[in-house]
Amino acid sequence: MQKIFYPAVFHPEATGYSVFVPDIDGCYSQGETIEEAIEMASDAIGLCLEEIIEQNKELPSPSNPNSLKYGENDFVALITLDWLAYQKKHNLKSVKKTLTIPSWLNTLAEEQHINFSSVLQSALKQQLHID
Repeated sequence: MQKIFYPAVFHPEATGYSVFVPDIDGCYSQGETIEEAIEMASDAIGLCLEEIIEQNKELPSPSNPNSLKYGENDFVALITLDWLAYQKKHNLKSVKKTLTIPSWLNTLAEEQHINFSSVLQSALKQQLHID
């Protein structure tokens, strides 16, 4: 899951826009401008999907935007969520990992004051082709 697209219904308010994502229960947001409303809707989708994943439920499939019913002044836009970027921004909790390396390698690395966590993170990012 890299990029996810869900249609969202935008409703003009006295100031800004309210937004809801029909495919995801309880996924609502708002913004004072279109740009802010889109950004906030993307974050709301991320929060809701995290909760769905934590509950070990299946992610909802996105609807066809043409099949959505909405009010006269409302409009539909596809909202993109870059799942990796969202996780990088919001899921900063560290996870402790135990690993083994040869003793001679450990000695050399410690003599050079190598930060093992930093090296492992860099190697994993390189292996996974992410920045």
